[in-house]
Amino acid sequence: MVFLRLRKFSWIRNERGGKSMAKILFQNGMVVDGTGAKPYQADVLVAEDRIVEIGKITPDSTMEVIDAAGLVVAPGFIDTHSHSDLQILVDPEVKPKVMQGITTEILGQDGISMAPLPEQYISPWRKNLAGLDGDSDQVDYHYKDTAGYLKMIEGVKPGPNECYLVPHGNVRMEAMGLDNRQPTEAELEKMKDIVRREMENGAIGLSTGLIYMPCAYGQTKEVVEMCKVVAEYDGRFVIHQRSEADTILDSMKEVIQIGKESGVKIHYSHFKVCGRKNWDKIDGMVQLLEEAEKEGIDVSYDQYPYVAGSTMLGVILPPWVHDGGTNKVIERLNDPELRKKMVYDIEHGIPGWDNFVDFAGLDNIYVTSVKTEKNKDAVGLSLIQLGELRHKDPYDATFDLLRDEENAVGMVDFYGTEDHVKLFMKRPEMNVCTDGLLGGKPHPRVYGAFPRVLGKYVREEKALTLEQAVYKMTGKPAATFNIKGRGRIAEGNYADITVFNPDTVIDKGTFTDPAQYPEGIEYVMVNGVLEVSGGKHTGKRNGVVLRKKGKEVVK
Repeated sequence: MVFLRLRKFSWIRNERGGKSMAKILFQNGMVVDGTGAKPYQADVLVAEDRIVEIGKITPDSTMEVIDAAGLVVAPGFIDTHSHSDLQILVDPEVKPKVMQGITTEILGQDGISMAPLPEQYISPWRKNLAGLDGDSDQVDYHYKDTAGYLKMIEGVKPGPNECYLVPHGNVRMEAMGLDNRQPTEAELEKMKDIVRREMENGAIGLSTGLIYMPCAYGQTKEVVEMCKVVAEYDGRFVIHQRSEADTILDSMKEVIQIGKESGVKIHYSHFKVCGRKNWDKIDGMVQLLEEAEKEGIDVSYDQYPYVAGSTMLGVILPPWVHDGGTNKVIERLNDPELRKKMVYDIEHGIPGWDNFVDFAGLDNIYVTSVKTEKNKDAVGLSLIQLGELRHKDPYDATFDLLRDEENAVGMVDFYGTEDHVKLFMKRPEMNVCTDGLLGGKPHPRVYGAFPRVLGKYVREEKALTLEQAVYKMTGKPAATFNIKGRGRIAEGNYADITVFNPDTVIDKGTFTDPAQYPEGIEYVMVNGVLEVSGGKHTGKRNGVVLRKKGKEVVK
């Protein structure tokens, strides 16, 4: 019976010497298939890189049998907002992701990432990117474009599968440099040509981060024109919107306008609202989502399950400080008069600017990573504590740190409530993500976002059912980004599988000790190879690069 079933899938047979490929059988598990359907008891058989049978299966001598009794057999988790862009080249296992059950990541977030990267911009761009994704002399940055970058990822054999969004900031830099100005018509056409080239090179969509330079210099028209190209390929527009605080409603309207005028599908990054004074805007946010969907605009978002965020510390500086790139930032931080202006703008605000100090406070912003040994003692401190350590005003201590580290400083900021996390988590537009920076003392979401949902919000608080949560980690993101053959336990699909214990799965990392692998993730399989077995990493890497081909994202 099993033999006959396997012969349907001719691609699983090893014709060399007539020997069949080794097979792995997950036996007696509870299948949560990624569709949102109710769990059911079944065995799952894998051969080569595919799922070949689901049901009651009698083992034979060709099969390695894994007893999954008491465990959930689910599709591998898909992280739709990842910052492994540089890390994947330096440490391709990406264990913090794989050990929490993630088998596919989407890179190129927030409009600033690795490619495209013209050679003349390598030095300034490395500095601009360092606070978000880090920097490394181990990497050869002469890959030029998305095709070259993805080829490098393939060369290191990644642990998880990797997808890539073409970043707005990189496109803008190639077309017109890093200055704060609007593109000419010729430059705008060049930006569209670059987006088209990178979509042809395999990017699955476009990202922007409208609080990050140089993306923040772009106006709505610029983004609409690029998104028209993305819509031609049925790609998705992923956006860290212009405001997640005081002007979030206007910001959301801008994003919806972009979707309406360009025809592109919209995906809000790390959807939330920041600051107590903005919590009354939540009803308006939900109303805008529902109005957009009634108008036929395809809207989705991802969310990490924490009340604190993480990004580069340089975002606390007023936008004008970043004009011209990191070298200009350092020059301005060395100017005592400009420092006074920075403090004034932070204390009094600038219309349309997301002021992290205003909505989180100096006491709720913590340093998570630095580049040099000189300032390692700052890691883990709030900005108030940093000032106390340096015996300086906290602003001056922070400005000194950013200057000395050439803006390559990470941070965590506390902004929300658990009730808000659960409200947005339950929405149909939501899927789970990590959005974690991997350097220094990271946000605990790097190690535990997905297990936290399963442990805290499913088992303990019952905010979601098990099948709802798994759907939001697998089938939902796969459908959102047109990732074919993944995100579902189904015969013929790729064998990306995460097996976990529903009674014990939980995140372990804290904000003071974040680098802890979760409990309860027992097996993680990527394209048919076990990268986690019995809760331990096997040292194997079997991920592939997934590229946009036509309207689908495929191997």
